[in-house]
Amino acid sequence: MSTAPRFAVIGGGSWATAITKMLCANLPEVYWYMRSEYIIEHVKKHKHNPNYLSSIEFDTTKLKLTNNINEAIAYADYIIFAIPSPYLSSELAPLTESLENKIVFSAIKGIVPESSLIVGEHFNKNYGIPLENIGVLTGPCHAEEVALERLSYLTVACSDKEKAKFIAKFLSTNYINTKITDDIIGTEYAAMLKNIYAIAAGIAHSLGYGDNFQSVLMSNAIREMSKFIKKVHKMKRNINHSAYLGDLLVTGYSVFSRNRLLGNMIGKGYTVKSAIMEIGMVAEGYYATKSAYDLNQKYQAKTPIIDAVYSILYEGKNAKTVMKKLTDKLN
Repeated sequence: MSTAPRFAVIGGGSWATAITKMLCANLPEVYWYMRSEYIIEHVKKHKHNPNYLSSIEFDTTKLKLTNNINEAIAYADYIIFAIPSPYLSSELAPLTESLENKIVFSAIKGIVPESSLIVGEHFNKNYGIPLENIGVLTGPCHAEEVALERLSYLTVACSDKEKAKFIAKFLSTNYINTKITDDIIGTEYAAMLKNIYAIAAGIAHSLGYGDNFQSVLMSNAIREMSKFIKKVHKMKRNINHSAYLGDLLVTGYSVFSRNRLLGNMIGKGYTVKSAIMEIGMVAEGYYATKSAYDLNQKYQAKTPIIDAVYSILYEGKNAKTVMKKLTDKLN
């Protein structure tokens, strides 16, 4: 009987697929929950996810595939959630198995709309999971580059550093370098905020702003991120660490960035609804923009970039006019 730790991945998207690939490189067995029975049968037969990162070929003898979330939770001691934040509550609605004695890591970049909490806080307050048993996986790491096995860096955050080290060991491969941190709240907020700044970068690009402006936008974005996170959770952190600045840069500049793509389309004149429909995948930054804007009514950090993106996405303001005004506020 295997004594290997028991992991389950919850989610069927690109990030869940990439994480399952990492775990399969280090474990004899991984439980993988996906809602769709069709996709499960496809993976069993063809050894790849038909909708996301289809170039990844799985050794299906290592996969325990299920569309029963309770089965996956009951099996695992370590659970990694990779479901878009707007859908987390509905996915967990059928849950009857307790999460209280599980080690839960979130690979979700956003705020849960129903509770207005980052995912770690949501699990703590609504599912009774102790904070030391909750962690976060952040970048800079695009799922598409994991599929291509390009050198990538993954940050594993947990207030209990030993748990972070343990999880990191099973996510490390010859192309995945893992770093650990105890700044679970800061890294989770950074993972949310960087998607908003990527939307701003996309809007600016499609409006004809060049690399010179993009560099100013990103340097202002990291300072804005620092101010926001400091208001929410004050602790000593190096905002230039790859978990913050690195993740911001890759999301702001990469051709794989859904949020930058959303911004590009908005800048070209697409309505928000039509842009989201055409992308066909969840762009977390859309939801994050409203969450961050609403939260900041309490914290009152100076956030001109977030305010600008909010006014375009949620108030229907003209992107060209808003971005012109924003240029005068940056330095």
